[in-house]
Amino acid sequence: MNSADAHKLFVTLGASNHGGDSREQNDYYATDPIAMDLLLRRERFDKHVWECACGEGHLSRVLEKEGYDVVSTDLIDRGYGIGGVDFLGFNGTFDGDIITNPPYKYAREFVEHAIECVADGHRVAMFLKIQFLEGKSRRELFDKYPPRYIYVSSGRINCCKNGDFSREQRSNNSAQAYAWFIWEKGYAGEPTVRWFN
Repeated sequence: MNSADAHKLFVTLGASNHGGDSREQNDYYATDPIAMDLLLRRERFDKHVWECACGEGHLSRVLEKEGYDVVSTDLIDRGYGIGGVDFLGFNGTFDGDIITNPPYKYAREFVEHAIECVADGHRVAMFLKIQFLEGKSRRELFDKYPPRYIYVSSGRINCCKNGDFSREQRSNNSAQAYAWFIWEKGYAGEPTVRWFN
């Protein structure tokens, strides 16, 4: 099997996030705003929200439109929010909820740090690949911090490289299944699985 055929097979099976080109250097894959819109039809959050990997504001703009007071930051300045802010270097407590699609290579670190940064009863919502459920180290994370809800996307939602939602990029990124993982600090029960589209 040649590499082109293998790529098609992996994409068809949904077994990989193989794209036609290399990964974005800073792991910037913007979330289709519909993901936020669909979640807000099912869940409400604290009025104060920190979108700590805001990119170009795809999620933040939906939250603002719905009346949330959003602090939007990112390590890289992409022309929206406050650039140059290293979320993982924040040492304090945020009085509100944290909602983002983190860089996947740092997803576990973002989840743990976000939960540590919010006060009891506050929430952390992360848009992640469904495969985030796999792995021994992440199992330790789930044992320590069980999610309150996992909202699975029953239809594919795109996260596109560099915020490029062109038809070509959408087709390159359609192999992934995503879910909203929602933690409530202090929750110690079993996760509830729901579907959001």
